[in-house]
Amino acid sequence: MTYRSIDLKVLHFLRKISEPMARVGIFIIFFWFGFLKVLGLSPASPLVAALLHVTMPFIPAPVFLAWFGALECVIGLLFLIKGAERLAVVALFLHMITTAMPLFLLPHIAWTGMMVPTLEGQYIIKNLAIIAAAIGIAAHLHPLHKGHHLC
Repeated sequence: MTYRSIDLKVLHFLRKISEPMARVGIFIIFFWFGFLKVLGLSPASPLVAALLHVTMPFIPAPVFLAWFGALECVIGLLFLIKGAERLAVVALFLHMITTAMPLFLLPHIAWTGMMVPTLEGQYIIKNLAIIAAAIGIAAHLHPLHKGHHLC
């Protein structure tokens, strides 16, 4: 066996598992972290509550956290359902907009200095990897047929 044939086999294997691995990875992250919010056990709850206080102070934090966590669980589940990928990716991107807000609206929580994120800031910035995985999943989708609608 040559290095080239081994390389081709490894690449073929990685291409075969990349989409399922991305789906399962996103599911685990969203469902697990969302479920922790629903149970009131998430270490991210103070950050979410602080953002809520700045953006929508009229909503009680425990209620919002439970609903936000439930939404995260649904997003995670959508990534496991064949045919729901488009909805999952759209929901994920909308979710990512909200989760990036502390970088701008709560700089005292997200940054210790110029370009030096806190642990919370790092938690938010790592979402770029999740976005990249979602783009990879979307790249494997087949185009919609003419006359086919999402809803």
